[in-house]
Amino acid sequence: MGARSWAGPLRRLHTIARDVTTLTGVPVDLDTELFLRARLAGFAPSGRTSAGGSCRMLPAADGWVAVNLARPTDHASLPALLNLLGGAHELTDAVAARPAAEVARQAQLLGVPAASLASERNRRKPVLRARVGPASEPRTPGGVRVVDFSALWAGPLCARLLGLGGADVVKVESANRPDGARRGSPAFYRHLHEGHRGVVLDFTDPAALRSAVAGADVVIEASRPRALRRAGLDAQRFLAGRPGRVWVSITGYGRADDRVAFGDDAAVAGGLVAWPPDGTGPAFLGDALADPVTGLYAARAAARSLRDGGGHLVDVAMAACAAEIAGAGHVETGESPC
Repeated sequence: MGARSWAGPLRRLHTIARDVTTLTGVPVDLDTELFLRARLAGFAPSGRTSAGGSCRMLPAADGWVAVNLARPTDHASLPALLNLLGGAHELTDAVAARPAAEVARQAQLLGVPAASLASERNRRKPVLRARVGPASEPRTPGGVRVVDFSALWAGPLCARLLGLGGADVVKVESANRPDGARRGSPAFYRHLHEGHRGVVLDFTDPAALRSAVAGADVVIEASRPRALRRAGLDAQRFLAGRPGRVWVSITGYGRADDRVAFGDDAAVAGGLVAWPPDGTGPAFLGDALADPVTGLYAARAAARSLRDGGGHLVDVAMAACAAEIAGAGHVETGESPC
């Protein structure tokens, strides 16, 4: 099933895609951007286990919660989480005995991505924009230099769309922690990064990082603010350095919130799920859907900032992006398109 079948929940996203095209001149193929990764990886709709297999939507005492064991550290934290939830031997049993919000809170205390269903509805706007640097004349993405520190999907999709609009994109990776998307489909990685220049840096060297952004007009990053400041990168200092610059920050719940999120659990937090008509409860919708949704929001926000003279710190929250899209309606189907 393709994007055209999602008239309810994705109506707003079609509008955002049209906005991106108007601002950048780049046609956006939603079907490709939302579903290419799943097709290349051979993912199939899988109900309450995410397409990639790491995230599970579980019934709690009063609702539903998503727990995403996406990294080795998340699996290592599972015994501690079970202990916090009462000592059950299985996650399913532990979650069933506790309120969904408590499960999510305890998981997040351990750094495990988790969220109760639709908990982020109406919590904040998907994009917050503040002008903290001097403005310039209005610009389009054509000819601007974009330095992309982000990884995985949302930030790189933003960079891809700006690059197709004529921006010079430089992808920066850590020498010690390469982009995790490299472990997935090579074809999908090329889709996101084709035509971009790549630079590998030591992220413990502040001088190297500052040098990387010295000529940038736009920075895209997806890290907690304090982590970048410790590494020597400061959004306010960057924006003050030259008129018209733009800093795009992508996080799970916003720059002021330290909770971690990935695409599947962020989608659940926003309520962007399928509701089968048989009444069996929610199911995952697509593959890590909050990631490409957020990438489109971020690209539109970056292009809007350039049009408006820049100088903006753009704060994009994945769960809030998912929540706004979910507000268009819900899917009444037993299938999730992949």
